[in-house]
Amino acid sequence: MEFNQKLQKLRKEKGMSQENLAELLDVSRQAVSKWESGQSYPEMDKLISLSELFGVTIDSLLKENELQNDKNNVISEPFWLGRGTFYEYKSKRTLLGLPLIHVHIGRGFKKAKGIIAVGNNATGIISIGILSKGLISLGVISVGLLSLGVFALGLLLGIGSIAVGTFAVGAVAIGIFALGALSIGMFSIGACSIASYIAVGDYATGHLAIGRIVRGTKTIIDNSSSYKFEFIRAGEVRQAINDVFPNIWKWIVDLMTLPFGS
Repeated sequence: MEFNQKLQKLRKEKGMSQENLAELLDVSRQAVSKWESGQSYPEMDKLISLSELFGVTIDSLLKENELQNDKNNVISEPFWLGRGTFYEYKSKRTLLGLPLIHVHIGRGFKKAKGIIAVGNNATGIISIGILSKGLISLGVISVGLLSLGVFALGLLLGIGSIAVGTFAVGAVAIGIFALGALSIGMFSIGACSIASYIAVGDYATGHLAIGRIVRGTKTIIDNSSSYKFEFIRAGEVRQAINDVFPNIWKWIVDLMTLPFGS
């Protein structure tokens, strides 16, 4: 087997594209393409890098014999170290057509897609990245069923500086149930709270508004000096909620009375 065939075989076994290998070696994709087509050979420093990366001896790379593992190779399997501007690892095991683990991070908009995905742009069942999309998502910008990030969009739960979700928790929270400094939702709790149904906060606006400065069809005003709802009892709030919304679910009543003493 010629050098170019060996190189192509090793690269594909790693699940790498020519672009991936080129970035690792700090060469152009065209250079890798020429190596694999037999038009040219890499320089000695690149041969050393290739032998380290793939864990084989330089002799077996260049000579027409079988590839031999380099026992002195410091790069341990199954992981390999990124060089230059990025790091990538893709597991050989797959599920639903996706690698179980795909890690791809570094300079630029590196994409990772797997059951567990970690990358600048990550998509997976569990995803972690600058831009993260998955069932469970953590990132600067995260989108998923359960999302945690600076900007978080969660179909069920979003937690972040700016959070949107069925349940949203954040400095700015928007959701059916919202908890935040500024909270907007059907049911909201926050310093400034705006809700279509029940709002609880220092400044509360809703059909039922509870707080220090309130606006609503029915209101409960907090006259305490500490702004901690010291003079509002959970039983009073519970009764008000049941009066205004007689068919409301009990767990929602329990949730909206959490800020108040018994």
